[in-house]
Amino acid sequence: MTTNKTLRLDQASAMVGGQLRGNRNCGEISISGFASLETAGPSDMTFLARAKDKHLLTACRAACALAPPGLGDAPMPVIELADPYLGAAIIHSYLLARPFVAQGIHATTIIGADCLIPEEVSIGAHVVIGDRARLGTRTRIDAGVVLGDDVILGDDCWLKANVAIADATRIGHRVVIDSGTVIGSDGYGYATDRATGQHYKRPQVGIVRIENDVEIGACCCIDRATFGETVIGHGTKIDNLVQIAHNVVVGANALLVAQVGIAGSAILGRNVVIAGASKLKGHIHIGDRVTVAGASGVHNNVPSGATVAGVPAINARQWLKSSAIYQRLPEMYDELKKLRGEVQSLLPAAAATSEDEHHDK
Repeated sequence: MTTNKTLRLDQASAMVGGQLRGNRNCGEISISGFASLETAGPSDMTFLARAKDKHLLTACRAACALAPPGLGDAPMPVIELADPYLGAAIIHSYLLARPFVAQGIHATTIIGADCLIPEEVSIGAHVVIGDRARLGTRTRIDAGVVLGDDVILGDDCWLKANVAIADATRIGHRVVIDSGTVIGSDGYGYATDRATGQHYKRPQVGIVRIENDVEIGACCCIDRATFGETVIGHGTKIDNLVQIAHNVVVGANALLVAQVGIAGSAILGRNVVIAGASKLKGHIHIGDRVTVAGASGVHNNVPSGATVAGVPAINARQWLKSSAIYQRLPEMYDELKKLRGEVQSLLPAAAATSEDEHHDK
């Protein structure tokens, strides 16, 4: 994506805390875009994740590359820093950032009674806003979004097309919610009459509270609490197709990857990483800085700092060892059958020897 913004290399280096290396005047070179090694042009910056891939810079046309320390000579100016991937995110985001431009309220928007809507908003076609909703300044709401009654939305939020926010949901500042996501739908709660087999719905009367700087992908579902709150902590980033059940608490700065499912009343600590397609049982506690490997099933509490994998999830190192053994099970079974046959063939001789020893006594 092209931009109209420019950034000098000395400014870019200071922005990410890097070390600019090149000729004397390279700090005055300006860039206006960010691109891959293969597609970058003379006005672009690029990045190299590993020093051992230095040869990839030979054919690159970029004005500058972010790279890890120890790269040595390069065919272009280089900003060295410990994490080029992080530096790329910071600089690219800066180049793409644009001031909010209020587009007003589309003529097809339906707004309920007693709403608080500031002047500096952009509300698209066919948006429906319930009674007593409160929107923050610089809010962007794209076409087809539905906000229920008593929804509170902070400043600088962006709700993309066809998002649905149910009654009384609380959303903080700078929250981005992608298309098709539903926030505040009823939790999945039923009580079963064991005598008749009939299921009775438990009323879901709580809310969802989403804190500041959260990003939620497309087609996610976050259920309202049975009582109290379902909470998404500040800075958390949620991928597409994630299900979060009633009364779940997700701590700050969590990363939830696609197709994660979290059952009711689970509590996640800070900086937790749940990899794709993993599932968490309800009413368990996941400590701070826990990592759950992809497609795992977590059935029990996990202490802070642990890395777990498998179904049911166990220590990741143990799981890797177990997986290696599991792959060898057919071979080990064949060996077991062979050994069993050898033992069976030895039994008559062993019995005869035992009988001879008995007679000798």
